[in-house]
Amino acid sequence: MNTIKGPAIFLAQFMGDTAPFNSLKSICQWARSLGFVGVQIPSWDPRCIDLQKAAESKTYADEIKGIVNSCGLEITELSTHLQGQLVAVHPAYDTLFDGFAPEAVRGNPKARTEWAIQQLKYAAKASQNLGLNAHATFSGALLWPTVYPWPQRPAGLVETGFKELANRWLPILNVFDENGVDLCYEVHPGEDLHDGVSYELFLKHTNNHPRACLLYDPSHFVLQCLNYLEYIDIYHERIRMFHVKDAEFNPTGRQGVYGGYQGWVDRAGRFRSLGDGQVDFKGVFSKLTQYNYKGWAVMEWECALKHPEDGAAEGAVFIKNNIIRVTEKAFDDFAGTGSDENFNRSVLGL
Repeated sequence: MNTIKGPAIFLAQFMGDTAPFNSLKSICQWARSLGFVGVQIPSWDPRCIDLQKAAESKTYADEIKGIVNSCGLEITELSTHLQGQLVAVHPAYDTLFDGFAPEAVRGNPKARTEWAIQQLKYAAKASQNLGLNAHATFSGALLWPTVYPWPQRPAGLVETGFKELANRWLPILNVFDENGVDLCYEVHPGEDLHDGVSYELFLKHTNNHPRACLLYDPSHFVLQCLNYLEYIDIYHERIRMFHVKDAEFNPTGRQGVYGGYQGWVDRAGRFRSLGDGQVDFKGVFSKLTQYNYKGWAVMEWECALKHPEDGAAEGAVFIKNNIIRVTEKAFDDFAGTGSDENFNRSVLGL
């Protein structure tokens, strides 16, 4: 077995315009002061990294790595959640998602998709240059508007949608394979890959691509009423990344999974700071350890109530206390009597 690495923190929700959140070095110093030992870097934020430059220049990638290391931290992974979202966008969301793209491709879905695909390819090479073996992203969505269909979906629509999704991602997955990096999809509402069944459809259409892996985040499964512990049993061989994020689901007579268009504070399902929600993290860490998960435990902070800096400070301690230092011997070794083939045969009466 393997001891999970951590605690680490995803920087995306903490980057800002004031110190210490406005530069890679200063936010890393802040994270280290809280007890984190790793950082996951949002590749779309120029205050953290120039993704294209990191792909094209090993020297620059080494400089980024050096900044993080000088603060006593390691880079856990890069993230292209925003760019991955733009690999596949249903026309209903064109205007809403345009803000994720540079101005030059806004209002031009074809150019925006091409830009997003190139961003993912840069991420593969940048990850290799940084010495990383996993990468975080979203799948995007062509079918999400039909997730609860009315009127009914036309026959063959899901098949057509997943064929197209696979066609867009296969060249990206191949580049990740060439660079020795696992591409980990965060299974998430709003994405075509939002549960186990939809992930399996994607695997089918990508010929079970070895790099089409998973970022495990139990919080999204709490809000879907999905068994997030059994999910680990089923998909542990594909889980290469782990977001430690908490959530709660408290349905009422007025609202349930869909939330009644309410803001996060008033929704039946909402994200919470670590330890304030309903996720059974002892069970999660136990199962990941049991299945020899070799990656990082990365806090992704999202909470409807608590201040982010308090959530971060508490989160570092929470993750550290949940990481299981694996045993190097069996608890009953003291009672061992030793054995050899002849002894074993005699025990069996042979």
